[in-house]
Amino acid sequence: MIKMVDVSCAVIVDREGRVLVTQRSIDMKMPLKWEFPGGKVESQETPEECLIREIKEELNLDILIVSEMAENRHSYPDFSIRLIPFVCEVSNGIIELKEHAAFMWLPPGELMNLDWAEADIPVLEKYLGLISR
Repeated sequence: MIKMVDVSCAVIVDREGRVLVTQRSIDMKMPLKWEFPGGKVESQETPEECLIREIKEELNLDILIVSEMAENRHSYPDFSIRLIPFVCEVSNGIIELKEHAAFMWLPPGELMNLDWAEADIPVLEKYLGLISR
């Protein structure tokens, strides 16, 4: 049976409406794909607690969660993911990449041009739908 992994991710938006995206490192699964930053939810923590912890660990940022988006389930060949996205803003910190190869702040109209991790694409499409209303 394929394992289901719960993962929280952050759609971090700045004051200009730009979105933070991170590029997976060459050593990670799906190397060099772009994604919304986040990580695996540990037992005994909520998706929100996970996200705050992961963003601090991976990017050295403190975030505020603004709203939760609909989750996305995606199956890769060797595992399945339940991706739980949150729209967030930075409350403190300067980005320090600890695991990723790169990051960019992009206007929403440029986000679809990236080579995304498959599970993140429906999250991106939902976010773009939310802001286009």
